[in-house]
Amino acid sequence: MGRVRSGTGNRRTTLPMVAGGAVVLGLGGLYVTGLVAGDDIDQGTRVRGVDIGGMTAAQARRTLDRQLGPTAAAPVAMKIGDRVEQADPAALGLSLDTGATVDRAVRKGYDPVTVIGGLFASGDRDLDPVVRTDEEKGRAAVDRIAATTARAPRDGAISFDKGAAKAAAPLPGITVVEDRALDTLRGAYLRTGASPVELPVERTEPAVGTEETGRAMQQFARPAMSGPIALTVAGKSLSITPAVLGEHLKMRPDAQGRLVPALDSKGLLAEPAVARPIEEVSRPPVDAAPRVGPDGTVVLAQQSRAGRKVTEEALGKAVLPLLTRTGTARSGEVATVAVQPDLTSEKARLGIKEKLSSFTVEFPAAPYRSTNVARAVQLINGSVVQPGKEWSFNRTVGERTKENGFVDGIMINDGQYVKSPGGGVSAVATTMYNAVFFAGLKPVEHGAHSFYIERYPEGREATVAWGTLDLRWINDSGHPVYVQAESTDTSLTITLLGTKKYDEIRATKGPRTNITQPAKRTGSGPACEVQTPLEGFDVTVGRVFIQGGKEVRSEEYKTHYTPRDEVVCTPETPETPGTPEGSPTPAPSAPAAPRTPATGLTAEAADAPSAATAGDLAAGGAPRSS
Repeated sequence: MGRVRSGTGNRRTTLPMVAGGAVVLGLGGLYVTGLVAGDDIDQGTRVRGVDIGGMTAAQARRTLDRQLGPTAAAPVAMKIGDRVEQADPAALGLSLDTGATVDRAVRKGYDPVTVIGGLFASGDRDLDPVVRTDEEKGRAAVDRIAATTARAPRDGAISFDKGAAKAAAPLPGITVVEDRALDTLRGAYLRTGASPVELPVERTEPAVGTEETGRAMQQFARPAMSGPIALTVAGKSLSITPAVLGEHLKMRPDAQGRLVPALDSKGLLAEPAVARPIEEVSRPPVDAAPRVGPDGTVVLAQQSRAGRKVTEEALGKAVLPLLTRTGTARSGEVATVAVQPDLTSEKARLGIKEKLSSFTVEFPAAPYRSTNVARAVQLINGSVVQPGKEWSFNRTVGERTKENGFVDGIMINDGQYVKSPGGGVSAVATTMYNAVFFAGLKPVEHGAHSFYIERYPEGREATVAWGTLDLRWINDSGHPVYVQAESTDTSLTITLLGTKKYDEIRATKGPRTNITQPAKRTGSGPACEVQTPLEGFDVTVGRVFIQGGKEVRSEEYKTHYTPRDEVVCTPETPETPGTPEGSPTPAPSAPAAPRTPATGLTAEAADAPSAATAGDLAAGGAPRSS
């Protein structure tokens, strides 16, 4: 019995040991099988849909490079508001790191449990790829994208074209939220799908939205273009079509964001269809025309007369209310206003009592000179300068161009006579300057020629240059001053009428000083002009004011003249054109606060002042009063 038990016990003991050994041997075999199989990555492992389960690390890297590489290098599409932009991942600082991705996927150890478990693993495991980011490059790229895609809000607008109203839809402003944009790009990188990455943006709504644009179109724009409007001006009828109206009509937002109409009344008034009928019923004012009578007193050769005109304001006031009306209600009347003359007969009788001064300049006859002098005289004659106001040669005469009635003539350029537009007008400037001088009025700006021209009084002459040198004076007499100008082919006279402030104005002149001898130059070609020599010098002239038989004040003006070089033209010598006057960039001889002319002038006055001229001004070229 005991052996049986004993035998029975041995069998019980041995069988479990045999079974356990078999299990160990089985597990060992599986472990060896797992090791021999060489798999680093568990079955079912995927990276963005790419199966790398059961592969070695090297196999997985090659697979990911092949499968995800093109996607990783493809441009990234981004939606910013309503527009789509693309950028290379490298420019965004984004790249796929397949090595790090595989490292994340491989099993974490080679103990028997891990190895054997890997042989029987059947569950799916989805891993995100490892994305490398260059923070500095990425933020710089987002900055660029934000700058190039930013859009200011666009208000709804209405325009008028060829008689039709057109609406432009409003658009919100778009700004990329940079702090969130880079994270959004990182999270969307390598994700499949046709939709672009939608970057976070801030939207700014326009001040004029869709609702306001529709209201303005319905209530004003369409009615405004629905047909012509009819106007009556002093009994004269005219019609304005929608096409003409639309050329001068706009709608602009007010402070509350409402679109309101704005009519360019000035432009509409200049339209031929509007201007012609209005001109027929308009008339300009007529100034009184004082003249010196036979007995030396001033009489009115012509009485003043008020004019009538349509103002921009009156036209706008008549047109705007008609634009939203229909049928016969689209008609109205434009008011005219009276326009007073600059010099009424009453003002002339009260303030223009006598001749203040008169000065005449004679010159050799030349067709260009006669034409240019006559044109300047025409523009100057009848000027009325009210008390305290300034008269300007350039403002009154305008630019000396063909379109303004002037022709080419002889002028001074770089110390030599040349042909240029407007030659001869310096004779008019000199005449006006002397008339102002002897009327006792206040010069503001004037300049002498660069070298002396014999027919003009030394130190008491003037020239002008469009855009750089003017002849300006102020009427400080306390009464209106009327300018009479007249010319012949060989002379011109300017007379100033008004009320005298001083009994008499006397002129003085000192001797020539600082005399400089001229040089000799040779020129050639058709532009060469023969020039006779003349010395350069300084001269001082004075103006003495007499009141009640006594001197009450005086002024002195110093002028510097450069030498006039002798010019010989070869091989052919043109005939000397008399004694032409130039209009150079002068050596200024101005009263208080004189203006020194700049260099690089137009041909009318192109001779720049010398260094000696500037020194003379600094040493006392401005008048001295006593």
